[in-house]
Amino acid sequence: MIMDACHHRDFSDRIMDRYIRFFPCLSDPARRSSLGLKVALVMLHLVYAGVLFALDRHLIEEIKIKPWYTASYLLLFVATLIQYFLTSCSSPGYVLDAMRAANEKDIAFSKASKQPASSNNVNVVVTVDRSPSGNNVQADVTSWTKMVMDMYPPRTPLRNFTCSYCHVEQPPRTKHCHDCDRCVLQFDHHCVWLGTCIGQGNHCRFWWYIFEETALCLWTGILFISYLKADIVRAWWKAVIVIVLLITLSIALIFLLLLLLFHSYLVVTNQTTYELVRRRRIFYLRGIPERVYPFSKGVCHNLYDFCCHRSNIYNLEPLPSAQMLEERSRLYTCSDIMRCRCC
Repeated sequence: MIMDACHHRDFSDRIMDRYIRFFPCLSDPARRSSLGLKVALVMLHLVYAGVLFALDRHLIEEIKIKPWYTASYLLLFVATLIQYFLTSCSSPGYVLDAMRAANEKDIAFSKASKQPASSNNVNVVVTVDRSPSGNNVQADVTSWTKMVMDMYPPRTPLRNFTCSYCHVEQPPRTKHCHDCDRCVLQFDHHCVWLGTCIGQGNHCRFWWYIFEETALCLWTGILFISYLKADIVRAWWKAVIVIVLLITLSIALIFLLLLLLFHSYLVVTNQTTYELVRRRRIFYLRGIPERVYPFSKGVCHNLYDFCCHRSNIYNLEPLPSAQMLEERSRLYTCSDIMRCRCC
């Protein structure tokens, strides 16, 4: 019995080695798990839509009468899957990439000598000023470090915004993701279903994916209910299958609606999930009252920045000054509403 188990294990290992030989990109277990999750999600969508078209004959007849209705549903179905893969493959905005871009820009406009300084994952170029005699002066720091230090209040200790894993200076609203092993700009959360972080670079795409997924679940649920309400003779097992799928779809729809509302609230207040949940643990947010949104510029400006400016994943936001925080903590009056202060 033990010999059979060992033989079966060796056979499966040989198959896996041959599989990895043809697809070397899947040698990483985390990447294989992410790919398996994506395949499972696509298959889940196909099962719900396939059962609907396979059992509902009335829907098939409606295709001839109202082809635009079915075409719209299929268009939403395909758009949701495309948005899912676009979001999962997009970059959330990594600090190392932004730091490399900042240093490359500094090198292009600087005449200082260059010395390579190694980071955790990449080599970044640090500019060092030299005196005429050839000796190094206090050189200080790269353009990235200067940029980050200007975003914090004066006299902020360097260790407060230096990542202990990547050993790079983090701009405000940045966090190191242990799943990706990288620091992410405007870190929101690490999405297991997408297999990537949600940050400044893909938060907008993530919101649109949730919106399309919610609309698709709602539309599919309506079609399932219409099938059950139709006065046609059907086998009992077909009704059982549809009822089970409808129950699971309703649970998923409730979760998606709550998630959509939650992220819509984050968008209009210019917050992230990490900032909302761990506000008391973030050193630059501890002294700010709970009802004050330090990075909010008004609903309209927040929506504009979220939809338009987020295309630039290196658009960094400094900490607001004390005067700005005092202005944003002031309660709204009737004159403020008339002057559209909330926008």
